[in-house]
Formats: sequence, structure tokens, C-alpha cells
Amino acid sequence: MTFKFAVINPLLHNELRLKIMVALDSLDSADFMYLCQITDSTRGNLSVQIKTLQEAGYLEMTKTGIGRLSHTVCRITKGGKEALRTYEEGLRRLFTQGVPVQEEKKSASG
Repeated sequence: MTFKFAVINPLLHNELRLKIMVALDSLDSADFMYLCQITDSTRGNLSVQIKTLQEAGYLEMTKTGIGRLSHTVCRITKGGKEALRTYEEGLRRLFTQGVPVQEEKKSASG
């Protein structure tokens, strides 16, 4: 039997995207500026990461208003919750399973 490490979702294995997902998982919804504040992110970087998560189907974004008066609210999707749970379980397995010790082969003379 061959040992393989748990698969870790590379999309969620990014500090800012993970913070966004964890925040949205614990809240009903969060507006853009609140996410910017709690993640200590710039607006530009947060916007890019939210778009990435939205394209993956992990969050929904609702925008109301126009231009500077717009209000953006994000909410995690069912698929996003499932991906986050799978990611968390993968990390747990990674830390608890470890790597099996390879037995040393005995030499023919020993």
C-alpha cells in the first residue's frame, strides 16, 4: 500500500482567501468594507480574491448602488461550506497521519 498525503485545496490554501471563507462561514453575510477591515487587506487585493472565490462557486456577491455609492455584500455558498470543511479535514489528516516510517532494509551480511 502506497502512502499519500491528504489533498489540500490550493484555492483555499491562500491566507487571504482562507480568512474570507472562515469569516463568511461564521457570519450570515459580510459587506466588502467589513471583510477588508477584518482581513487587513487592501481593497484591490480583496476584490481579486473575492472574484476568485466567486468564480469557484464558493461565495456569492450582491452589489447594490452605483459607483462610489455601491454596497457589496458577500455570502458563502453551500459548495463553499463543503470545500471549507474538506480543506479543514485535509489539514487535520495531514497533521495527524504524518508520514509512515520507512523500515530499513537488512543487509545480506547482517
